[in-house]
Amino acid sequence: MGQQEGSDERSVEDGEKSRPAMASTADGVGSLGAEQNHLSVPVADHGAWATAMNNLGIVPMGISGQQLVSDSLCIQGFDPGLGLIAPINPMMAGISLVPPPPVPPDMPVIKEIIHCKSCTLFPQNPNLPPPSTRERPPGCKTVFVGGLPENASEEIIREVFDQCGEIIAIRKSKKNFCHIRFSEEFMVDKALYLSGYRMRIGSSTDKKDSGRIHVDFAQARDDLYEWECKQRLLAREERHRRKIHEDRLRPPSPPPIMHYSEHEAAMLAERLKDDHKFSDATAVLFTWIDRGEVNRRSANHFYSMIQSANSHVRRLMSEKAQHEEEMELAKETFKNALLAILTQFEQITAVFTAATRQKAWDHFSKAQRKNIDIWRKQCEELRNAHSEEIMGIRREEEMEMSDDDSDESPCKKMCMEENGVCDQTQASLKEENDSLRWQLDAYRNEVELLRKEQSKASRPDDEHAHGPEAQIQLLQQSMHNMQQQLLTLQEQLMSKEAELEQAREEQRYLEGEVLALRDKLLNNNLEAVEGSNGEVHEKGINGCVPSLYQARERRSEVIMRGAVTSEKEALLLGIISTFLHVHPFGANIEYLWSYIQRLDSKVSAGELERLMVRLPSMFRQELSGVGATLEKRWKFCGFDSLGSA
Repeated sequence: MGQQEGSDERSVEDGEKSRPAMASTADGVGSLGAEQNHLSVPVADHGAWATAMNNLGIVPMGISGQQLVSDSLCIQGFDPGLGLIAPINPMMAGISLVPPPPVPPDMPVIKEIIHCKSCTLFPQNPNLPPPSTRERPPGCKTVFVGGLPENASEEIIREVFDQCGEIIAIRKSKKNFCHIRFSEEFMVDKALYLSGYRMRIGSSTDKKDSGRIHVDFAQARDDLYEWECKQRLLAREERHRRKIHEDRLRPPSPPPIMHYSEHEAAMLAERLKDDHKFSDATAVLFTWIDRGEVNRRSANHFYSMIQSANSHVRRLMSEKAQHEEEMELAKETFKNALLAILTQFEQITAVFTAATRQKAWDHFSKAQRKNIDIWRKQCEELRNAHSEEIMGIRREEEMEMSDDDSDESPCKKMCMEENGVCDQTQASLKEENDSLRWQLDAYRNEVELLRKEQSKASRPDDEHAHGPEAQIQLLQQSMHNMQQQLLTLQEQLMSKEAELEQAREEQRYLEGEVLALRDKLLNNNLEAVEGSNGEVHEKGINGCVPSLYQARERRSEVIMRGAVTSEKEALLLGIISTFLHVHPFGANIEYLWSYIQRLDSKVSAGELERLMVRLPSMFRQELSGVGATLEKRWKFCGFDSLGSA
């Protein structure tokens, strides 16, 4: 047992080598002083021993207890009852009476020897890893302390851990461990600091008086219950705070709606006639109708109230028209104000132009000329900006007028989408319209260039310029010519649009005639074929054979008329033939159009039907179904026509 205790002391001394030299020597001598009653090694040189102990700050004492050095040679102010002079850990406040020196935050915490009345705590080797701990339970106030000496009593445990904080209860077991419950959670962190220390009771070297303690978090029902109660309290406070905040931000509740009665209905009818109370009255009327107050007895009252509400529609429309008039008037006022400002800018520019002529320019000084030049440039920039703004307003008005025209004739757009025969004519007319619009824009740009040239021509370096009146007349004449050209271009544009509409009308008329002639020719062909099969005599030979030839020629002529005219129609014919070939029982036009629209979204059902009507030798229309399920189906008959031919 003595050998084991000596090995423990050597491990403690080995662990303290990483600390400063003063602290390690002090710890070693302190351990010797604590166990000096058990030393049996004689000290030969008392002077060297006394000098070493005095340098370490310890009163030199002999083995028998006598003082080896006089008080005058000892450290001044040293109290032997305080023990060793050594720094302590700041977390263990109250363990030592000597105040700790300031510790840098980046330095690791160095554990020291802790002396108590009944026991001594030795730290573990700092080279060893720190003791492990489990995950901290919520609201933990209880710690588990294991590895206690067998002879450790509850008083010794309380003496050691009472320095960490107020202890509520200690539950000690017979198997060298206990549970300690503190009053606050932060005291548990102080108790964990003692984990890894070796506890020795008194100066005994008995195994039952020594043990390495291990401190860890413990999970207790009391701690969990208190933590849950605290969390519920915080949640209630948060809900109360949130409710108060929501109540403060919630808008006020609307006034309650009274119940229906004849008296209230009469009062509501009067309020519906008032413009200022109309919105509140309609809310009440809506609530009554929604509640189901309308019955056979009160239907007349509700009808009169609804009629009163409807009478406000005319008032609202008149108010809207009035507001629109006010808006247009405001736009016109703004436009006139801009024109007046632009006119004044022109006048100021004319003043600067007159000032820059040579007969007035020579009388100004250099600084005055510079200022006049700067002012003239600023005025020209502002004038150009205002003129661009006015041109933008005019363009917007023209665009609004064009939008109104397009809205008035929506049938034109439908006709343009459905017609496919006059594509080239329409494209050419569109190109002409675009060219006319481009010419209009070009003339507008020329007007802007003329204005800029006018500002340049008014500078003093233009010696050949005529008087300002002649220039103004010239510009007015050019502007008049531009306006005349614009009017002629607009008339040409209107005439082209009229021609386009006339071409569309002719196209529709021709399509109707073509369809009528085709039906007539098909009927004649069928009658000629039936007559040729039924008569086999001389009159048939002389008269029907030429009619057959004529029918074939007419039929070939119809087919030639219905021939493919573009690559797009050829592609559509191939797709339609393939689709109907895989549908031997036929398909209606809507089904066929829905399939082809996935490939080309611009194709319409009417265009497909007209294309198939033009080719009766390839496509045949039949009726299928009975009664309500009767529908028209298209079938592919190209192979049959080829075999019969």
